[in-house]
Amino acid sequence: MREWTQEERYRVLESPEDVRDLYERISKSVYRQTYHVQPVTGLSSDPNGFTCHKGTWHLFYQWCPWGAVHGLKYWYHVTSPDLVHWSNAGVGLKPDTFYDNKGTHSGSAICAGDDLYFFYTGNHRDENWVRTPYTCAAKLGADGRPEKLPEPLFGPRDDYSEHQRDPKVVYNEEKNRYYIFIGAQTLDKKGTVLIYQSEDLLSGWSFAGQLNVVGFEDFGGMWECPYIVNISGYDVLIFSPQYTKLPGRSESTNHNVYLIGKMDYDTLTFTPASGYRHLDYGFDFYAAQGASNVGDPDKAILIGWIGLPDNHYPTEEEDWEGSMSLPRELRIKDGKLLQTPISGIEELRDGEAPADGTLPPACEILVNRGAGPDIETQDFDFNLYTKVNGTGGLRLHYDAASKTCTIDRTGLNKRFNMAVGEVLDMPLENPLRSLRVFVDRSSTEYFVNDGEAVFTTHSYPETEEFHYTVTDGAGVKIYRLAPSVKDDFVI
Repeated sequence: MREWTQEERYRVLESPEDVRDLYERISKSVYRQTYHVQPVTGLSSDPNGFTCHKGTWHLFYQWCPWGAVHGLKYWYHVTSPDLVHWSNAGVGLKPDTFYDNKGTHSGSAICAGDDLYFFYTGNHRDENWVRTPYTCAAKLGADGRPEKLPEPLFGPRDDYSEHQRDPKVVYNEEKNRYYIFIGAQTLDKKGTVLIYQSEDLLSGWSFAGQLNVVGFEDFGGMWECPYIVNISGYDVLIFSPQYTKLPGRSESTNHNVYLIGKMDYDTLTFTPASGYRHLDYGFDFYAAQGASNVGDPDKAILIGWIGLPDNHYPTEEEDWEGSMSLPRELRIKDGKLLQTPISGIEELRDGEAPADGTLPPACEILVNRGAGPDIETQDFDFNLYTKVNGTGGLRLHYDAASKTCTIDRTGLNKRFNMAVGEVLDMPLENPLRSLRVFVDRSSTEYFVNDGEAVFTTHSYPETEEFHYTVTDGAGVKIYRLAPSVKDDFVI
């Protein structure tokens, strides 16, 4: 693995020509995605500024141009008419002021009238590399690029650690007020959320207090990317706890979880109706962000980073890594969160492939176990990326007695992050009835039982591994999926 110097990681991008050769080189990678947003060069991480404005969907991602390394971060901009087809739009935010001299870090977006505003963390470091995080804002300009405010909205609080970032701005109609939720860490290294309030988007922000999440006062060491949304009358709080191990999650210390409950803006208290649940049970899903301006009180739309902050992946050797997940629609049914692939993804179907054990490199797979008492008691196996004789691969085993799917990637030729863990469980509340699986060049996403549970993983199959096996009796349909991302060189 390459060792990057600080100077290399924090080099300023002066011209598109600085990375043109890198773009042309990585474009030849067999692992470049077909229908997922991915970095034009280098590293993509957290999704940012996700919203719909005047009929166009805007999405940004954290971007380090130089390689698969966390260094000087930009916001890279992509747009879509429908959340299925995407086009590169170039750099959105650059680290070019005093307040963000070492990175334009994660944040969100909100529409007000005809205008679109962005809120992000300016990562400032002094000559001794001491960090000061500022909460900054920008407005979408006539040229389609954000224009920064000259000063930050506010700086950090010194009664918390330096970890104060990822502003999520929301508007509460009852209070007629805007709120910014900031992921934070207390001085005794406990994860939390700080809340600021204002009646105006670009001025008058004051500290309202620390979010009290009942029963979660000692949960995790830092809460990144907080997001709160009301769906069908239920408040849903989503965040990414860091620096902690959770039961059943092997050695990982980075997670994405959610709580369903009630938010009280008078007392800044979120009262969960039950314990936390994993937003995604997979190896590689993090920093999920919900879109603003969805326009439907009964659903939210969410996207996440396929990757984790401290993990390493095979494409690092090619100087790129990461992609966005498929956008998901979130709904509440019987007090529980359901996640399904974005409506319209079926438009990418490019003919049905024979269900003969051969796996197309970009496809959607529908697996139906049928109905009846058999599925209540019988185990089930569905293995992707096997060799032609059925050995190896990314293996899913369902244990009917415990209603648990176990996904095991130890059988893949290209193994990675072995010390973090290669086997994880996905517990279900109901017997496994159906799987909807999205296979792309370097990722696999499982949607179980019409959205009851989701599992996302990076996967890097070699030529001999494009086969699958499934327990006899299951119905399998495979649709080839056409490209949906214009991976053009736009800087």
